[in-house]
Amino acid sequence: MSDWPLTELRLTCREVSLRPVREADLPALAAILPADFEQDPSLELFPDLSAEANQRRLFYQGYWKSLGTWSPSAWVLHFAVTYRNELVGVQTLEAENFPALRTVDSASWLVPGVRGRGLGVAMRTAVLGLAFDHLGAVAAVSSAVAGNAASLGVSRRIGYAENGVGLIVVPGGEVAELRNFRLTVDAWRAAGHGSSPAGAHPHARPEVTVDGLTPCLPWFGLR
Repeated sequence: MSDWPLTELRLTCREVSLRPVREADLPALAAILPADFEQDPSLELFPDLSAEANQRRLFYQGYWKSLGTWSPSAWVLHFAVTYRNELVGVQTLEAENFPALRTVDSASWLVPGVRGRGLGVAMRTAVLGLAFDHLGAVAAVSSAVAGNAASLGVSRRIGYAENGVGLIVVPGGEVAELRNFRLTVDAWRAAGHGSSPAGAHPHARPEVTVDGLTPCLPWFGLR
């Protein structure tokens, strides 16, 4: 058994395949980071680096931090997203105090050339299928600035309910409106998502397939 079995985890949903980001993926993914990729505005920038160089640096550091700080109760899992055999983005699933709260959060980005094809919905559906149908999550949350129509649209299409409005400081020091969403496991299943949607044929292929999870269960605090 691998000492880090998460590397063998595989998710599929519709036309996208997801696998955990590997060290070897970093240069290729950093090279295709879109200009509108939203980094955490609280992260410190190196003043002598360009905006693009800082963006790539923080992308690398975010990956290393997720591995170095992993615990069963608090984790961040970055998935490389493949469409038609090409890397096209990253889908992240994360949780804090997961054994108690059973709540996950998500973030993602896609290269501009494949947007508008439903891939954002498919890749988030994939990680929600992992969370709700295999890890025992009871809720998922998501947030996006009011101007991020793509992220807001994905949340609404999947079935998230609006859950309040807040404020956030964005790069440049400006204050933006942050829209919050929440999806419960009951709403997820009522919408027909999941491994066994209500009313599905008993031999129907599940919307989300998950492979390689069993050795990973201790990583999530599960037996």
